[in-house]
Formats: sequence, C-alpha cells, structure tokens
Amino acid sequence: MRDTATARGFADERMRKPTIKDVARRARVSLKTVSRVTNNEPGVLERTRAKVLRAVAELNYQPDLSARSLRSAKSYALGLVYDNPNPYYVISLQSGVLSVCRETGYGLQIHPCNSTSPRLAEELSALVRNARLAGLVLAPPMSERRELIEHLAADDIAFVRIISAAEDPRDGHPCVFVDDRDAAYDITEHLIQLGHTRIGFLWGGESHRSSPERFKGYEAALKDYAIAPDKKLIVPGDYSFDDGFRGARKLFALKDRPTAIFGSNDEIAAGVLAAAKAAGMDVPWDLSIAGFEDSPFSKQSWPALTTAKQATEEIARHATLLLLATLEHSDDAPHGNKGFSPQLVIRDSTARVRVPPSGN
Repeated sequence: MRDTATARGFADERMRKPTIKDVARRARVSLKTVSRVTNNEPGVLERTRAKVLRAVAELNYQPDLSARSLRSAKSYALGLVYDNPNPYYVISLQSGVLSVCRETGYGLQIHPCNSTSPRLAEELSALVRNARLAGLVLAPPMSERRELIEHLAADDIAFVRIISAAEDPRDGHPCVFVDDRDAAYDITEHLIQLGHTRIGFLWGGESHRSSPERFKGYEAALKDYAIAPDKKLIVPGDYSFDDGFRGARKLFALKDRPTAIFGSNDEIAAGVLAAAKAAGMDVPWDLSIAGFEDSPFSKQSWPALTTAKQATEEIARHATLLLLATLEHSDDAPHGNKGFSPQLVIRDSTARVRVPPSGN
C-alpha cells in the first residue's frame, strides 16, 4: 500500500509545479536539508547532497528566488531598468541579462520606466529596497543621467551602466560602453565611397547619448572627405519607424534632395524605405539607405538594409557579469569596463550614386 501511495504522490508531483516539500519527500530528508542544499550551504553530507540534487533534477524543481532572498541576508535577484521605444533592442537586452541570471541562479525583475521622471532616482531606490534586489543593470538613457548615477551611488546601490561612448569614461562607476561614433563614421564613409555627397541624417531621441555620438561620426566622415554639411539634410526625431517615414518625406521635398539617407537606427531606416517606396523610388538606385543596430528590421526589409551590427545581447550579458563580479568579487567574472564597437554590414539597400544622363 505504501509503494502505491508513494507512486501516486510522484504522479501528482508531475501534474503541478513541484515545491520544496515534494523534493524533501522524494529525497526523504527534512525541508531544512533541502533548503541548505539548494542554497549551497556547507555542512551537508555529500551522500545526502547528491540525493537531494537528484530529486531536484527528477522533479525539475525551481527554487523560489524571492523566498530564498527573504530567508537569506543575500539577495538573489537583479533589476533591468530601461526606457526605449525599440522592442527589438529591449528583447535583446532582456535576453542577455536573463541568460546570465539563469546560469547563476539569480532572478530578474524587468522595470520599464519614464527616464524623464523627476522622481526617477527615488523610484529606483525604492524598487531596490522593496524588491530586495542585489543590483541594477541600467540601459540608456537612464545609464547616462549623471544626477541619477550619483544618487544611486550615494544610496549604496550596486549597478552597471550600458552607455554610448567612444572610450572608457573612467568616472569611477562600472559600465559597458559602445562606440557608436566610430560605427557611424564607417557607415557614412561607405556612402561617400559609393559617390554620395548629399547624405541625409535622421536623428534618434536626443535623450539618448547614442544620437549625438552617431551624429558626430557622420559629421567627422563628411569633414574628412571635405564635404560641407548641409543643415537642410539633418532632421531631428526619435528612434521610431514613424519618425523615419516623416523625416524622409521632409527630405524628399527638398529641391536638391539627398541621394542617400542614414537613419540613426534600423526602425528609422525602415521608415525611410517605406517612404521611398510610397514615393515610387527604386532603392538603392534612386536612393541609398543605411540604418544602425542590425535589428530584424534590417534583415527583413526589402531590400535588406546596410547597417552597423550592434551585439546588444552580448553587451547586456557582459554588463550583467560585470555586476555580479562587483557583487560577489568573483575571479571568474570579468573585471573592469569593456568597450564594444558595432561593425559595418553592407547589404542591398546601398549602391553607387546614379549619375544622370548628360543632356544636350
């Protein structure tokens, strides 16, 4: 009878999410022993530890990380803070952070927010306290707000920033920095080498440091090739498809319109492509288009977009490892700030400038 009841109990375990009680019953140990094993505490016999871990594997038991944090002086959860209209960027960001959390047994709390909120610093401090977070991964533009960084540091909150910068800022706060300026230079140079001299530039959101950094790269390339910048070819906007479409229409209305347009990200460039098709243009022969980031927009567009490949998932992953190294003083995790440089990817949306036929 006991074996039958035990078998029935194991069958019930598979029909629902297993609990610590199920693990204890299967391993035939106390709840405290299971807790000590899953928290990797010392003082447990290896034979007992193996038995508990075998039960954990058989049941596919996932410890409750929030309860684990409450029982322990140490927190086992991180926070990811972002404010970005680009869903592909956000998904890649989350994937990179989550991959490290899964490998290391940490939970992850996603926290979208309004980066312009005057009470953002207090909001994030309260988030860390109330959710008992070990630290934060800060994405742009929050990561680039100096007053916010100083507040979090003064509040003794651990964090790592993902920022746009041509070099390590060496400001005493950990970060992963992305050289958007150099990549934007490469894109603009590619268009110039195809014969384009009238190159439109569509800005992303000004609250993101990546926008002025990409504009600086565009400006530097024009200067190096002795091409005078034309203010009419530079259009403000946000990192969105709609702003790309509107910006392109504005440039198309110029008497001397551009032969190429550089959108500050792939969503903007996809909006330019849609506007060009609506205007009956043949891309890339009537208009060359380039974007930035190498998001799915760049690959799925027709023609596929020339862009700069930004390894967002790897950037987020490294930022998370850097945060854990700060928290745990681990010798295996990376130490020190690290830079990433997006790489030019040439696709079918750019071509040599079309020379008009000579007239009589």
